[in-house]
Amino acid sequence: MAYASHIVNHSRKLRCVPKLMRHDHTVLARWFSNGAQSSVCKREDVAKICRLGAPAEREIVSKFVARNPVSSGLSKNYLSRTTMRLGIPMGGVAYSRELLCSQALSRRGFASDAGLPPHQEIGMPSLSPTMTEGNIARWLKNEGDKVVPGEVLCEVETDKATVEMECMEEGYLAKIIKGDGAKEIKVGELIAITVEEEEDVAKFKDYSPPASGSGAPAAKDSAAPPPPPKEHVEQPVPSPEPKTPKPTSSPSEDRIFASPLARKLAEDHKVPLSSIKGTGPDGHIVKADIEDYLASRGKEVSAPTPKAKDAKLASLDYVDIPHSQIRKVTASRLLFSKQTIPHYYLTVDTCVDKLMALRSQLNSLQEASGGKRISVNDLVIKAAALALRKVPQCNSSWTDDYIRQYNNVNINVAVQTDNGLYVPVIRDADKKGLSSISEEVKKLAQKAKENSLKPEDYEGGTFTVSNLGGPFGIKQFCAIINPPQSGILAVGSAEKRVIPGSGPDQFNFASYMSVTLSCDHRVIDGAIGAEWLKAFKGYIENPETMLL
Repeated sequence: MAYASHIVNHSRKLRCVPKLMRHDHTVLARWFSNGAQSSVCKREDVAKICRLGAPAEREIVSKFVARNPVSSGLSKNYLSRTTMRLGIPMGGVAYSRELLCSQALSRRGFASDAGLPPHQEIGMPSLSPTMTEGNIARWLKNEGDKVVPGEVLCEVETDKATVEMECMEEGYLAKIIKGDGAKEIKVGELIAITVEEEEDVAKFKDYSPPASGSGAPAAKDSAAPPPPPKEHVEQPVPSPEPKTPKPTSSPSEDRIFASPLARKLAEDHKVPLSSIKGTGPDGHIVKADIEDYLASRGKEVSAPTPKAKDAKLASLDYVDIPHSQIRKVTASRLLFSKQTIPHYYLTVDTCVDKLMALRSQLNSLQEASGGKRISVNDLVIKAAALALRKVPQCNSSWTDDYIRQYNNVNINVAVQTDNGLYVPVIRDADKKGLSSISEEVKKLAQKAKENSLKPEDYEGGTFTVSNLGGPFGIKQFCAIINPPQSGILAVGSAEKRVIPGSGPDQFNFASYMSVTLSCDHRVIDGAIGAEWLKAFKGYIENPETMLL
């Protein structure tokens, strides 16, 4: 503690340290935390820092290092706390290897009074821009296993998908704080601890993380000086005051003022006026006061009636299914969309006879060459992408200051799985051929069903296509816009219809498919939405133009 008080007494000399240490965070973290280095190496590191600073700063740090060598037993815990109070960032992974915080949240631990060796605390990482909490799906490493950079530690269920979390530093997994299936872990919350030496693993066998915020108040209370003792001063005994009778209220003060109509209503319903507070002029009781009283008394009388309903509900047989992470995020995003985006809907019927004929020809070529079959949905995605290129106003997003119009046409495709609804993205769909779109859609749909999508597989879309016609036979429906996009196309099933001919007794048969465009009216006006549907219908009814 002598060295601690020495630093506190000389804190004025350390005022320039934050400016100086901004030049090289990595060297400072290594000098404070790496106990295996010799003091010679540490002095070289500090000399490296000093070369970067001003002459006055170099002199202050040189004197500080000369008077406080690490080998003299100065507490590393105190040094770390001192640097944090000075505003100097201390990080293990983030600074020494220049890695992004979104990949892994970790911080360096030091030897403490509890006998814990130097260690690395790993927090729940932020694996997507909208992630605030996550779940541990499963650990791929066990306590005591050796880990190296690039190895997968565990699988984290984010708000979009299940993502693998990789190790950032070499060491040993000493303690798993949040085990398999741990739910609703906040970003940054401690999930595991790693150490550098294998023999240090056993020291964390019974380790449990301290409760957050419990140490600071205790330290503050212990540092506070005891209050000075209070001197006992005899108080003079007050002389008894003569008792005076309390003034009694006059009969006029006990009188209750109420309107004649209120009195009549109170008498009819046997309501005591003394139990009612008047809201009229000068506190007069009016008719509304009596009605409010009767209404409140009616609620009290009818309050026990829901018990009968509860008894009926209690007899129902049901199962409570806990929300998955993807279900909670889907619910919140769609609720946000319906509450904040002014939706409107445009529906058009498209003849798909030529489209089906072209698909048959293309599939014959695909089968001959060993390629995968092209679906109607693949052709719809291509037509939607080309229509967005022709009408770019629909390939936009709303912000408070401007409308952002995208140059890339990235189509999200809705995929329903047992885990929930996913929307993987086909990037630059307007520039890709039908076979490329078909292969990419099938690959992403399979990854979605296996719950193995990565953030780059579903982020960055500018428009969404949802097809319930082919898989489920839904004739027509209206989809909810996927924010921050401004449009989504709902595709129904194709059905044969009778088409009147030119003569009175003439008719034809044709297959028609209904599609509905949901638009954000802040971005897409009705005429613009109709223009996009016209372009889309032209590509569907004349599919050869998509191949040009």
